[in-house]
Amino acid sequence: MDTTELLQKVRKVEIKTRGLSRHLFTGGYHSAFKGRGMSFSEVRVYQPGDDVRMIDWNVTARTGEPHVKIFEEERELSVMLLVDVSASSFFGMAGQSRREVLTEISAVLAFSAIANNDKVGMMLFSDQVELFIPPQKGRQHTLRLIRELLNTQPAGRGTDLSGALQYARNVLRKRSVCFILSDFLTADFEASLRIFSRRHDCIGMLSWDPRERELPDVGLMRVADIETGEMGWVDTTDPALRKRYRYRFDMRVRALKEIFGRAGADFLSISTTDSYVQALLRFFEQRAHTITHG
Repeated sequence: MDTTELLQKVRKVEIKTRGLSRHLFTGGYHSAFKGRGMSFSEVRVYQPGDDVRMIDWNVTARTGEPHVKIFEEERELSVMLLVDVSASSFFGMAGQSRREVLTEISAVLAFSAIANNDKVGMMLFSDQVELFIPPQKGRQHTLRLIRELLNTQPAGRGTDLSGALQYARNVLRKRSVCFILSDFLTADFEASLRIFSRRHDCIGMLSWDPRERELPDVGLMRVADIETGEMGWVDTTDPALRKRYRYRFDMRVRALKEIFGRAGADFLSISTTDSYVQALLRFFEQRAHTITHG
């Protein structure tokens, strides 16, 4: 697309998603993710009930009166968006394409992050790493992320999530909140995910089109694998075939959820025709409840 068209699309995405992040997600986002730990704030005079392990012995010796160190949560986070831009991301028959939905979700998460003074970065991957942008702050940086999501033409067609996770593990030096946005049509990645999630807080986001679960009854249909180009025919009038089709999809989603669970990571599934607003709100609320109540 030309520059004018690209800028118009970036602006359109910004108007829609920045408003959502400001009015709906900022509070939920803040509650859902812990800071990196506790940072030193100040010292004050010891009070009954204070933890004696927090006594600052240097200040105590200098003043002749017991003082304790006060710590506060270090809120600043680094958020990384690992976005699948393989050929299958362009699939979409019943609503928006996966790529469009993932772009909007990425923008909402990015604006939520910068509204909380966090850094946000992005990695685009297919069967290779297409682009890596280190975490930074600011609106202009976020607009760059959106621009790259809209305009990147991937060199690869397939999906290699395991390779993407290995690359991210090598370049991300600090613990980050990592959203993995994909259709997860990829070879086994569980081992790589387990290693990656030991250091980072990982959330998998599956984006799927209803036609991937419900096969329409339209007679003989010629189908193609969008990543490999392989062609074939299916008889959609067969109710048993349609039932198997739906069952296989449901089993794949269940298997993905179990993979992320075993890795100690979160997972949510979002249809391209459903409201990702409600899905993200529920997720943020559940995360906040878990953090508060354990």
